[in-house]
Amino acid sequence: MKFFRWYQFVVPLVLFPASYLLWLRRYDGDHMLVLFALSIPVVFAYVVPGLGTNWLGLWEFNTRFRLGRFRPHHGFVFGTATSLFGLACVPPSPPGFDPVACARAALVTGSVVGFWNWLYDTYAVKSGFILIHNRLTAQGEPAEVVATDHAPVFFGSFGVCYGIALQLADALSARIRPGVFTTVWISAVIAGVVVPVAAYVASSYLRRGESGLKVYRRQTGGRHEESGTRLAEGVPVDRVRISRPDRTIAEPGPAAQGMGGQHPVQRPGGLD
Repeated sequence: MKFFRWYQFVVPLVLFPASYLLWLRRYDGDHMLVLFALSIPVVFAYVVPGLGTNWLGLWEFNTRFRLGRFRPHHGFVFGTATSLFGLACVPPSPPGFDPVACARAALVTGSVVGFWNWLYDTYAVKSGFILIHNRLTAQGEPAEVVATDHAPVFFGSFGVCYGIALQLADALSARIRPGVFTTVWISAVIAGVVVPVAAYVASSYLRRGESGLKVYRRQTGGRHEESGTRLAEGVPVDRVRISRPDRTIAEPGPAAQGMGGQHPVQRPGGLD
């Protein structure tokens, strides 16, 4: 837990400026291209987790500084780390579209981003820093199972989109073709938001027959909340008396003499 509490502040304060300078060096001082490379993961990390926490209520951060269930600096935490992964995974390319280089960028970036976010989420869930409210956590599944259910496909598909965008920015000479640059930028931001969600929902439908966007809450004892009604086996009785406000005693009649004396039956809470 201490690691995650410090990590969330060290990364944006220390590594974000470092990432900006490294991208600035990569793009020969072109600040617009640097903003392109950094904005895609930052926007994704604000829009999708922001809606997932405060709108859908699927998960939340267990930290002091929050807006509802969402930490306000999350976009820069995720965006910084992901931009550094992109810098390492997608080398500079000469002008001209190369489908093989584009596929390589998608595969490598998707694999790296998917793996490291799976590892991060596994330990964040295990430590209690991230609280997820889905079917698996309600069933008491371990953190490894919970993280494996969403992280590879969700973050991996974002990494695929991000790798392709970085490759196209170089290959299509976006820095000297404003129309191409703007088109790639807008398309990358939209794809980065839509594709991971669609991929996760499709994967969830294929594996469990549901969207994966439904909230499940755990009850005391680890049972997930599905119904507030509990059924009791019927006992033939002659009369019922109240022994105390939260308990009734069924006194068996002749037909139930062989069933072993009195049978306490819990009444539903809230009845007088």
